[in-house]
Amino acid sequence: MLAALRAGDEATFAALMREYGPAMLRVAQLHVRSRAAAEEAVQDAWLGVLRGVQRFEGRSSLKTWIFRILTNTAKTRGEREARTIPFSALAADEAGGDDLAVSLDRFAWDARGAGRWASPPAPWDEVPESRLLGNEAREAIEQAIAKLPRMQATVITMRDVEGFRSEEVCNALEISETNQRVLLHRARSKVRSALEEYLEGD
Repeated sequence: MLAALRAGDEATFAALMREYGPAMLRVAQLHVRSRAAAEEAVQDAWLGVLRGVQRFEGRSSLKTWIFRILTNTAKTRGEREARTIPFSALAADEAGGDDLAVSLDRFAWDARGAGRWASPPAPWDEVPESRLLGNEAREAIEQAIAKLPRMQATVITMRDVEGFRSEEVCNALEISETNQRVLLHRARSKVRSALEEYLEGD
């Protein structure tokens, strides 16, 4: 595929766009404010792929390299957009800051300060599978991801929605394995909490 791309084979490039395009758009939308801006970021990323394919050294997979170009492009566009909004809107820390994966009020503390579950996560083995896989549950998950800090949303989207491996996410976002694990844990905990609220809503 790489040889075909370097040779300018349009069919190979079109196949690559079909394969990665939807996932690229979803990831780009996590960095910018509108779908139109995300579509432009994806187009710019594809131009970057075309311009850089001859210099691609193969130190990562082609997929990881493409998504690294995309995330850099989308981040740059998002940062330009951020300059037009109030500074106070940027208060949330990108890595999730000091926010907790699980609220402290779900724990009980003994005299030594050791914690245990006061309100453990509810088991879902008795929830009908059709309810967990239904459109409403999917919407609750998508809304929960949309509310996450940008990096948490990006990591959980790439790992759990798009199926990237851990090392691919680290390479594409240029973050450490430890940082990726923390971001993913916080994101999954918040999404699970939102899904718990949805399931308890009835």
